[in-house]
Amino acid sequence: MLDLKNPTAQQAAMEAFFFGYQAFTAKADEMLARRGLSRVHHRILFFIARHPGLSVKELLGYLGVSKQALSTPLRQLLEMHLVQSVTANDDKRKRLLDFTAEGAKLEKALRREQTRLLQKAFGETGEAAAQSWIQVNLALGKSR
Repeated sequence: MLDLKNPTAQQAAMEAFFFGYQAFTAKADEMLARRGLSRVHHRILFFIARHPGLSVKELLGYLGVSKQALSTPLRQLLEMHLVQSVTANDDKRKRLLDFTAEGAKLEKALRREQTRLLQKAFGETGEAAAQSWIQVNLALGKSR
């Protein structure tokens, strides 16, 4: 196991994560910026894609942000007709989120770019490394 008490190993691990994340988000950030959007918009699109018809409350839970923090970027996506909000049949106070055709197209393009990067990295490092990477990221996610 990597000894993270060793400053050199610690720096190497953090640097690898930093540059990996930077590469993973660079193309998506560029694509979003052309539309006047940012990474926060991407996170919203990501969770709507994974859970079509999710409620705003559920989205808040996935993102781990306040209603106030979500308000502006979600409103922008709605105004740009990338996301739509409909009233739930079972509770008129509940708003459910889904994509418009244009929003689905954008999310798919963003996902395609990031999938391409992952496929390349996993192809270079092999199945065992890919599975370990997934396990490390799941463990990091649990610490939230």
